[in-house]
Amino acid sequence: MGSSIAVGPLSLPVGQVLILVGFIVALVAGAIAGRWGQVKVGGPLTDILLWSLICARLGFVALYFHHYWDDPLGIIDIRDGGFHLLYGLVGGVFATTYQLWRYPPVRQPLGVAVTVGVLVWALPVALIKRMPGEGQGVPDGVVESLDGEARALDAMADGRPMVVNLWASWCPPCVREMPVLEKAQETHDGIAFVFVNQGQGPPAINSFLEEQGLTLDNVVLDGQQRIASETGSRGLPTTLFYNASGQLVATHHGALSSATLAANLSEFDTDGGDNP
Repeated sequence: MGSSIAVGPLSLPVGQVLILVGFIVALVAGAIAGRWGQVKVGGPLTDILLWSLICARLGFVALYFHHYWDDPLGIIDIRDGGFHLLYGLVGGVFATTYQLWRYPPVRQPLGVAVTVGVLVWALPVALIKRMPGEGQGVPDGVVESLDGEARALDAMADGRPMVVNLWASWCPPCVREMPVLEKAQETHDGIAFVFVNQGQGPPAINSFLEEQGLTLDNVVLDGQQRIASETGSRGLPTTLFYNASGQLVATHHGALSSATLAANLSEFDTDGGDNP
């Protein structure tokens, strides 16, 4: 099982999909549990989900607030996937406790709904965490430079932590995150940033870089999209984070913001990589 689900050319993290599935199942379970007393739990369940998401977002923003200082609107731009699990769980517990205390008639069906929904979300997440994925090595595939030179992807790290970005110029989220990655490449000398284009040729790539005014090192081609296949990436953009030992420590699906990039780079510190 991969860590993302493809929707056309784009990818959605499995965790986000499971939250939606868990919520839907919770609604059904709550409706069944409450039908005899004609108790509806849709409203309380929605409130619990919203408060969980709000707390998860606020917790993440608080941890990486300095990255939003110059872009305050980025705080509400949740497309970067910046959520903190622990803060979300705490928010969900408080919201559930409040709903159970405030509305006694819904306690039994709401309790059933929340329990079922959490299990539907948590059990697959735990299973995914135990499956191979993080900890795997850099793919041993060969990519091609814009000049036509064959290069081994695993050799491009040169003993450093490495960030491998799978992208294409026709992908809007890829375009949106490029300036963030460009700046990070300039400021993090101890990390190798590699931009692996999926399925396009040098003319299209060079034209894109010129139009966007981007100066990127290590732009390489993966015409057959073998790297995406080897890493199980099912959509764009996908960014893979390898520590200095060449082990995968984090994967991000979708566009990166400065904050979510910093959050993923912090994994290098805890896994033996260089300090970014």
